[in-house]
Amino acid sequence: MYQYTAHDPPARTVEALSLAQLMRDGSWRLDLAHDRPDHLLIWITRGQGVGLIDGARRGLGLHNALLIPARMLFALDLNRQVFGQAVVIPEGIAPSLPDSLHHLRIRDVSAQAELTALFEALGREQSGDRSMKQAAMAAHVELMSIWLHRQIEAGADSLPRDSAGHKLSRAYCRRLVSHFASGASLAEHAAFLNVTPTHLTRVCKAEIGKTAGALLTERLLHAARRLLTDTDAPAKDIAQHLGFGSAAYFTRFIQQHTRQSPIQLRRSTRTRHQPG
Repeated sequence: MYQYTAHDPPARTVEALSLAQLMRDGSWRLDLAHDRPDHLLIWITRGQGVGLIDGARRGLGLHNALLIPARMLFALDLNRQVFGQAVVIPEGIAPSLPDSLHHLRIRDVSAQAELTALFEALGREQSGDRSMKQAAMAAHVELMSIWLHRQIEAGADSLPRDSAGHKLSRAYCRRLVSHFASGASLAEHAAFLNVTPTHLTRVCKAEIGKTAGALLTERLLHAARRLLTDTDAPAKDIAQHLGFGSAAYFTRFIQQHTRQSPIQLRRSTRTRHQPG
């Protein structure tokens, strides 16, 4: 019996990564709408991009800090010149970590240097082999949490004011987190939110730049690609797990969006990662 989930498995320890490492086998890891079981703190130090986060579209750029809580739908479309760092934070590791989305634009040079230094210290601890490594890394994350609170208090947050449209797109994104693999149609999702599919599609397009159907497709595609890449589960089991009516329909879905069959996609990804 295969043990797998449509979501990424939760992290067991704090992990410091570059943005390139977050996209270790393709930009789809970040630019397809998905959610994670852990908190993610991102610090951009070069370049720019666009983020779809919790039902809103926002621009990302130099010296932006982004805290994405666990189980929040997001996608990041970053240009090739983007450089930055991220830390994956399992739930419960940092008691002071804010529990909601924050997008900070840091203009103060000393504040920029402080967060950069915290990331560097975290990276040194991770690459070393000293005792109590994880305890030390958790302590650095707690210092990052304090830094976040101080910058929020200083007014660096750039979250937009709520609107009726944003509330609806956010509600839809949050529903996708828990129900994207249920097999429910767009019409059924819209009915749950007490709107028509046409209205939901119009609002998502205005708020996010993508239709409601495209978001559902992206979330399914991300889960499918992750399971094909990260597990040995048979394609027919993945199809059933993700709510597809048949293995044949799942195969057509993968071919339509990747131009490869599920088997070809799995083989091509693993061939790229073979040593030598």
